[in-house]
Amino acid sequence: MTEQPSENRTDSPLTGHRCIQSYLRNLESSPGVYRMLDSESRVLYVGKARNLKARVSSYARPTGHSPRIARMIRETASMMFLTTRTETEALLLEQNLIKQLKPKFNVLLRDDKSFPNILVAKDHDYPQIKKHRGAKKEKGDYYGPFASAGAVNRTLNQLQKVFLLRNCSDSVFETRTRPCLLYQIKRCSAPCVGHISKEDYRWLVKDAERFLKGSTTKVQEQLAAQMQEASEAMEFERAAALRDRIRALTQVQSAQGINPQTTAEADVIALHTDGGQACVQVFFIRSNQNWGNHDYYPRISGDEDPSEIMEAFIGQFYANREPPRLLLLSHGLDNADLMTEALSEKAGRKVEVTVPQRGEKAEIVSSALRNARESLARKMSETATQGRLLRGLSEAFDLPDVPQRIEVYDNSHIMGTNAVGAMVVAGPEGLERNQFRKFNIKGEDLTPGDDFGMMKEVLTRRFKRLLKEDPDRQSGTWPDLLLIDGGQGQVSAVHEIMAELGVEDIPMIGVAKGIDRDLGKEEFHRHGKRPMALRHNDPVLYFVQRLRDEAHRFAIGTHRAKRAKSMAANPLDDIAGVGATRKRALLAHFGSAKAVGRANLADLKAVDGISEGLAEKIYAHFHEGG
Repeated sequence: MTEQPSENRTDSPLTGHRCIQSYLRNLESSPGVYRMLDSESRVLYVGKARNLKARVSSYARPTGHSPRIARMIRETASMMFLTTRTETEALLLEQNLIKQLKPKFNVLLRDDKSFPNILVAKDHDYPQIKKHRGAKKEKGDYYGPFASAGAVNRTLNQLQKVFLLRNCSDSVFETRTRPCLLYQIKRCSAPCVGHISKEDYRWLVKDAERFLKGSTTKVQEQLAAQMQEASEAMEFERAAALRDRIRALTQVQSAQGINPQTTAEADVIALHTDGGQACVQVFFIRSNQNWGNHDYYPRISGDEDPSEIMEAFIGQFYANREPPRLLLLSHGLDNADLMTEALSEKAGRKVEVTVPQRGEKAEIVSSALRNARESLARKMSETATQGRLLRGLSEAFDLPDVPQRIEVYDNSHIMGTNAVGAMVVAGPEGLERNQFRKFNIKGEDLTPGDDFGMMKEVLTRRFKRLLKEDPDRQSGTWPDLLLIDGGQGQVSAVHEIMAELGVEDIPMIGVAKGIDRDLGKEEFHRHGKRPMALRHNDPVLYFVQRLRDEAHRFAIGTHRAKRAKSMAANPLDDIAGVGATRKRALLAHFGSAKAVGRANLADLKAVDGISEGLAEKIYAHFHEGG
């Protein structure tokens, strides 16, 4: 088999099993990946096979299939094939294609965000400890993954209490002249103003890393010994500080709950299905500590068996993540050996996949399975309630269909500065936070505070992109209803924008706050219709209020983050060639960025690490046109 995959396609007017039969004569008995497409060339299903010819021939039979597979076969109008050298290679390619193409008949992992880590930065004499998400490009040691930002923040808070490490940025660190509040409340050792030596701070970092590696008992023993030595030497203030750290560490250990004694590193994956829906709970065990859990609700049709769902979930979950040394599963896999080989190949080391039957590992899986069962029950209850609200919304506003995707828009700014637009999305499963979008308002000709102009820019950018990427409205990303924060004037302006774009067929409702917003007397505006209101205790009214308020919250949060970033921006960041080290040198020499801007060329050249050419570039940056 050649290294490059080969691709075969046969155009055929046939559909269903006869279409599939037409491919058999040209297929090889080799490993590979196949795609089934409908009459409009949309991918229906992606699958892998050890023997392509044998697998495809199983679909060529007219009977004997589950309802889901039978529907898929009926809709198949063509197929595509990619041959691979090994079945492991086919498995990896299959999962990548599923994530990319999102076929409607595959089990699909819908929530695919990255998980945060804790980074102990090592590019500074006094290392910073902080949350990190994304590619691991910064120099330092990474610990994780943690299940959520909340789990990371709790752990960082604990580490601050026990080990007194700084979490401020390097630029803040370099410019401090007195300790911050964290030092006053015993959360930092104030290395920024020399309250601790480099050597002593280095020991704090080592203790923190031992804690993150699971050596909490050893750290506690060392602190106790140091406290005893300080007490015997009558250094009572130091002994009291060590006592406080030991107490904080004890509180951390008790707050962590049950931590496995015999499992140092594992992901625990438990699946529960009910009523055609599935929940997968993933627990992260690292350094004999439970670093949190996360629940997923993969898209299924309802007739898949647990092993198929579990295999699809694991393949997609680890497509862009490094697997741990051990996976503990609630259900076995049909191709366990193949999955183990694929994960080991991806990790570059041995990965074990097992379904424990007894002992501590089985108890951990049982706990995860209980969480999956309870989470799915809550989800199904919420989904049923959400379905009733969407039907009520459709009836209240006389919509043509029950909306499956609602987009809510709002703007936020202060006198036109740092203006942002926000879009939140809701559907049958509630708020879809991974679909939320923010828009930095770019229009240079906008009058400060021009809400109509801002809304026009946001909607124009949003729908131009939809028209470009999905003109046939097949992807499920087109809204069925728009909610706009505003009255009749706003609705008329938005209708004009939508008409210009040729998408005025999308229903739109303007939510005006009314005179007594707190009393729920909002007025609702629709183009070409009289304003209306809903009764005070109508659940649909509360639902619309929640959506409107969520858009407002998201817009304000985005605006505040943008404003804070602009306020914290350092002028030195804009100068090419001035990185973190040279910036620290300049700030240490002059005291502030403003003082750097006032410095003459000779003073700039005198700074360690600043060459003559770079000094001239810095001087020119601050004196351009002067």
